[in-house]
Amino acid sequence: MVRIPLQSPTVASDAVLRNAAGAATGTNTDSDAVLTGWSRGRVRRSASRLVLALGGLCTALLLAILLACFINDRTIEGSRGTAVAEVVETSWTRTVVRFNTEDGRVFIPSGGVLYPSGLHEGQLVRVEYNRQDPDLVRVAGRTVTVALLPVFGALAVVWAALGPVYWLLRRSASPSR
Repeated sequence: MVRIPLQSPTVASDAVLRNAAGAATGTNTDSDAVLTGWSRGRVRRSASRLVLALGGLCTALLLAILLACFINDRTIEGSRGTAVAEVVETSWTRTVVRFNTEDGRVFIPSGGVLYPSGLHEGQLVRVEYNRQDPDLVRVAGRTVTVALLPVFGALAVVWAALGPVYWLLRRSASPSR
């Protein structure tokens, strides 16, 4: 009689056990990299692109604020009326004023006044408004130039924070020399 040695056939569970043993010991096999498809360098490159996209989004939003200020100023200049307004309420989000339009109506713009820095409740201030839309009102003499310093200051802070993060991610993602 011939004896045939019994060998267990290799099954998928054996491969899983080998990969699990490699993960437990900290070794990385080629099959692990193929299964995940993400190397450390690739993750860091993706993260650096995400940081760059976030910085670009912040930049676009801040420049859109400047554009909106410019458009509001141009709209007010197109049909400008002037009045003396009383500052009714100040908060972190808006400053509410009350003024009489040239036709005698008392108006309180729901969105507040543009460029309100330095105003206090009860103060009288000269304002300019759009005659067709008295909701669009700004403090007289103030234009988009008032918004330049805060917007560019915010841009500097955004890029001062994100620039080094981007640089570190790109530096560590590049291959060693």
